[in-house]
Amino acid sequence: MEAIFQLLFSDFKQLTRASEQNCRDVADRLAKEVTRICSESKRIQASGEVETWAMTLSKHRLNQCLNYYKLGSRRGRVELHSTLSAVVYRYITPPQVQSSYQARLTLIEDFLQGFYIESLNAFRREAQLPSSYSPRSLLDLSEYMAFTERYAKRRIPLPGRRNQQLIILRAQTFSQQQPLEIFVDIEQAAEGTSSDSDHNWNAASLQRVREQMVAQEPEPIEDALRHNVITELMTYLEERQQSDCADYFALRLQDLSANEIEAILGLTPRQRDYLQQRFKYHLIRFAMSHRWELVHQWLEADLDHNFGLTLLQWQAFQAQMNSQQSRLLEMKQAGATDGSIAQALGCTVIQVQKQWSKLLEQAWEIRNGVVSGSRISTDE
Repeated sequence: MEAIFQLLFSDFKQLTRASEQNCRDVADRLAKEVTRICSESKRIQASGEVETWAMTLSKHRLNQCLNYYKLGSRRGRVELHSTLSAVVYRYITPPQVQSSYQARLTLIEDFLQGFYIESLNAFRREAQLPSSYSPRSLLDLSEYMAFTERYAKRRIPLPGRRNQQLIILRAQTFSQQQPLEIFVDIEQAAEGTSSDSDHNWNAASLQRVREQMVAQEPEPIEDALRHNVITELMTYLEERQQSDCADYFALRLQDLSANEIEAILGLTPRQRDYLQQRFKYHLIRFAMSHRWELVHQWLEADLDHNFGLTLLQWQAFQAQMNSQQSRLLEMKQAGATDGSIAQALGCTVIQVQKQWSKLLEQAWEIRNGVVSGSRISTDE
């Protein structure tokens, strides 16, 4: 335990601006947690590599904590909230209820607020902290957010040698406890409609709910765009009855391994690989045609940014185009509609859209030949 503590303490002192005492406290709590896990785990004890396991777990917790610390208070909470929302997305609404995406988001917000309280209580209990403890510094908050992510993903054994993530079990229980009227009321409140015959809320109650919904602190532009891309892609998949692709996307958003995805969705490796290929097909169609403006704006690769190409790449891209494609690009830059472009080029709207998708793919290939790790990859 002393070696683990010294490793954590040293890195926190070097890589954060927290006080020495703050670094010491957090390092001590993490070292005790790792020591407890290693001593209580039969699998670790039987491996004969307890020290190796302890060091691996320590580094994992260190990196998690530092990642949230680097993001900062605001972006760290957004990242945690986004990760957990993606995990519970498919479990929040009971199958018999046809609710809007916005209504589901509202329920997810309600569920996660309760889960954060549960996680804080679990953190206090396991770290042997007083019931009045709350994170005060950025390092404390990062420690708590990292704990919450691990707590949410804990595997809970179920009958039949199965297991499930803790947060999914909580989400399923939460959904089962929601009366059907709640789904209707939240949807009506979000949309601003009311009817005395449909629900029992009065106009003043609905107005207060709507005011609360729009009174939230505005998100940073990049976070808002990322949220819009995720929302639109989820809607795109559901409208095309690709719910299994939506589930796969939600799990990929939390960076789960292929084995974990197979276990959660109950798939064989071959079935998961087929699902992955089908998701990629829909992802490309979404990014290259359905909502290309939104996706490219998020990537800072829209028309105003020359598709994210450098000057030399942009020149090479233009050199590849024929006269019709050049005219198409000019009219798109001028803000012309597909209908007016089709009329000017003497073709159909469908042909314009196909030509435009082809140009987007060409720009994508040129850009990704230099810049790797695009944010619209299936790992994002």
